[in-house]
Amino acid sequence: MLRVILIIAVVMLTVYCVVEVAQSRKYRVRTFPKWLWAFAVIAVPVVGPIGWLTLGRPRSEPARPLPPRAPDDDEDFLRGIR
Repeated sequence: MLRVILIIAVVMLTVYCVVEVAQSRKYRVRTFPKWLWAFAVIAVPVVGPIGWLTLGRPRSEPARPLPPRAPDDDEDFLRGIR
């Protein structure tokens, strides 16, 4: 039973990583080209997906604050009128 669970976990991890590699933008992938990561994730069962998650995955972009919508929401504007 444990063997079946491990096989299912490896398959699920591989599928997750293949989908993530396919959806990532090629200029944001780190360390290797995107096609090489796809090959590694599919061809090398456990090491490929773990390598993708640790070394190849694009870093998330920091969230940008929304610009002020009205003058009274802009802190610089309010500082200027006081």
